[in-house]
Amino acid sequence: MTDLTALSSALADVVARTAPSIVSVHSHRSRATGFVWKAGLIVTADEALADEGEVEIGLPDGSRVAATIAGRDHTTDIALLRADIATAPVKLAAAVPPLGALSVVVATHRDAPSAALGMVSASGNSWRSLRGGDIDARIELDVRLRPAQQGGLALDASGGAFGMAVLGPRRVLVIPTATIERVAPQLEARGRIARGYLGLGLQPVRLDDGIGAMVMNVDKAGPSAAAGIRQGDVIVAVNDQKLSGVRALSRTLGPASVGAVVDVAARRGGEPVSFKVTVGERPEA
Repeated sequence: MTDLTALSSALADVVARTAPSIVSVHSHRSRATGFVWKAGLIVTADEALADEGEVEIGLPDGSRVAATIAGRDHTTDIALLRADIATAPVKLAAAVPPLGALSVVVATHRDAPSAALGMVSASGNSWRSLRGGDIDARIELDVRLRPAQQGGLALDASGGAFGMAVLGPRRVLVIPTATIERVAPQLEARGRIARGYLGLGLQPVRLDDGIGAMVMNVDKAGPSAAAGIRQGDVIVAVNDQKLSGVRALSRTLGPASVGAVVDVAARRGGEPVSFKVTVGERPEA
């Protein structure tokens, strides 16, 4: 019993130390949680943030202040808000918790601090989200979260904040510290994450010797048009790697691809042709 009491007190202390840096996020009928990443800058879950309307931050003392969206990245589910607040930032921990470790998610619900206790049910290597974002570690939590708690901080038993809790398909996922510290500074600096751009509309086609991607349309101002690719061409390989699908090709166009020169092998009227395409930066939608 003494051990359980000590554990209970330790967890309560962990929550109490973190709660002052946790805020609620209000955006056009949507409620979520955020945490102060740097002075005047708040990280929250992009998926929980409305696409339009005003944004407000609910502070621990019950007051609200207006916020603006400094940047957002749909692929990693990270959004950055800017607000004139004096709340102390959270210190994020780089360590990834092991499988089976206890975790507390500190968040907000109905504008009040909340906490949920669970266990790390998966802890593994980096992965790519369904929207094509690179996530530095796969962390899943066996914990129940309300929608308004999305964007809260996931803490280990010692109080180390190892990432942001978000609602994934049928599970709670954690966007780890490494991903936040890689994406948030880019959002602060430019409001978005650079993505590679070929300027092509592609349709998968089955060939006798594999899979190809037929060019359905070409951005006349894009990099592929400059390289000579035309509508009707069928792409079969990139950098000597056979094409495995249109989605797989899109996933190679991450931030690091911008400015790279890629060798594109295609067929035009059944005859082989090749192009050198300098990957551009995807225009803002």
